Amino acid sequence: KSHKELLIPPMPCRAKKNVMFLKTHKTASSTVLNIMYRFAERYNLTVALPANQLYHLGYPRTFLAEFVEGFEAIGQNYNIMCNHLRFNPLEVKKVMAANTFYFSILRNPIPLLESSYIYYKNNVPAFRNSKNVNEFLASPTKYYRPENYWESTYARNIMWFDFGYDNNVEDGTTYVRAVLEEIEQNFHLILIADYFDESMILLKHALCWDLDDVIYFKLNSRSQETVQTLTPESEEQVKAWCSLDWKLYLHFNQSFWRRIEETIGLKVLEKEVHLLRTRQKELMETCLSEQKGVRKDHIKNKALLPFQSGAAHILGYNLKQDLDNRTLRTCQQMIMPELQYMAYLYAVQHPHKKRKNLGLPLLWTS
Repeated sequence: KSHKELLIPPMPCRAKKNVMFLKTHKTASSTVLNIMYRFAERYNLTVALPANQLYHLGYPRTFLAEFVEGFEAIGQNYNIMCNHLRFNPLEVKKVMAANTFYFSILRNPIPLLESSYIYYKNNVPAFRNSKNVNEFLASPTKYYRPENYWESTYARNIMWFDFGYDNNVEDGTTYVRAVLEEIEQNFHLILIADYFDESMILLKHALCWDLDDVIYFKLNSRSQETVQTLTPESEEQVKAWCSLDWKLYLHFNQSFWRRIEETIGLKVLEKEVHLLRTRQKELMETCLSEQKGVRKDHIKNKALLPFQSGAAHILGYNLKQDLDNRTLRTCQQMIMPELQYMAYLYAVQHPHKKRKNLGLPLLWTS
């Protein structure tokens, strides 16, 4: 390149506003959902929300366009899709524009299975009938019934299932390779929850968003005392029991780092992760009365109570008193649990429809 060429600044990119996020389970995806909802509000975008009284887009059933509120009237004019669904590209494409950016997030299956075990302890027979996660993993087939898939998906290869594939199938090399290739064709980007801040920076660059768009407070996380320690044997067992998820994770963990090196580079990544953490800390100091999540009995505003599940103590936040209106609104958006945020957006987008019944007070009614 000539000296002159090197001086030409890169063309400024334009923020992508048609985005589909496949929300996987127990992968920090509730935090990503909050980021998506905030972005939708910032630009007054239309979100593909669950129809009627649904909380999810038909999950665990394979997604159909009719699961989206207003699909018949709105057609292919939605901007953002990010609620739980089981991926079905042909049906998703009926809802989302042709130029939609598709992304998802994966997590190391070892901590993921432990997290699922605690969170779905009361819902999944395989978890309910075993004493603890190590007992379950010592002989999973003793507890697991594949035919009972409405309840069993969380106990084996849950990410594979979320992407629309059979989570009980043999993990033959040819089959796995074909699925990985198909996912690469369907998705522009796969993030890794174990490197969440790095993922947010990569997402920011891929979507041409601002740093503030990807700042987050951790949502739907649980208190540490509910974490069960896996034995080394259990950790190895997860790799075998959830071998499809393990292969999925290994493949996209590699491509994640390759993508970083090919696009932004590790130096810029490190710098921007630092900026993100600094800004996050600033916002936490501005917004929160405690600088961390608190258990449900310590949450003062019951409208901000996160959904509780299984044996997990899901944490929420308390906001500082006396915030000015604009700051209060920003802070509320940052800590809004997903069900409440979804119900609020639903009320705004579909004012003539019956409100979502959460059994909780709505924080905003306008």
